Amino acid sequence: MLITDSRGILLDAGERLIAERGVDVPLRDIAAAAGHRNNSAVHYYFDSRTGLIEAIVERRMNTLENRRMQLLARHEADGTANDLDTLVTMLVTPILDLITEPEVTHYGRFLDVVRAHPVVTDASRLAGADRAAVRIIATRLAATLTHLPARRRRQRLETMTTVMFALIADYERTLESGTRTPHPDDATEIVAMVVAMLHVPTHP
Repeated sequence: MLITDSRGILLDAGERLIAERGVDVPLRDIAAAAGHRNNSAVHYYFDSRTGLIEAIVERRMNTLENRRMQLLARHEADGTANDLDTLVTMLVTPILDLITEPEVTHYGRFLDVVRAHPVVTDASRLAGADRAAVRIIATRLAATLTHLPARRRRQRLETMTTVMFALIADYERTLESGTRTPHPDDATEIVAMVVAMLHVPTHP
């Protein structure tokens, strides 16, 4: 039990410090924030900085995946599972649900910081067999943009991820600072901004 608790405390500290100070925050600072006197605690539990980042992503990913699969099933039943707004909503709302829980206050900013890290960008990690919902949503999003050239379509989807993470991180930041309180319309507004970016007209 002690090992599990120590590992979880390190994950919490890593998520918070990477969110606040960036990917290169010293591992000894993460260990100290978790109450470890041994500076090599992160290496002991996770082997490396990359292992720590992967573990932080993974511990939330199962929750996000399960929620997205539930949403996919619901929208398949009502015939809206291929709509652009619905697809973006299925990406956004599970994360918003997480970051508005009392015990999760840094995951949105953490994702924004590590979005270019291989742990996040590697499709085999995030859209593999155990990430079917992400893979399905990504494939259907691409299908909604088939009027665009392949290069432009890929660029839009990559930019969508950047914009989505940035909006969620900023939202989380305002929640923690107390300048905003959660409102039922918040998810709708963030989804609308992301969808608007995907709809930007192309120019010759």
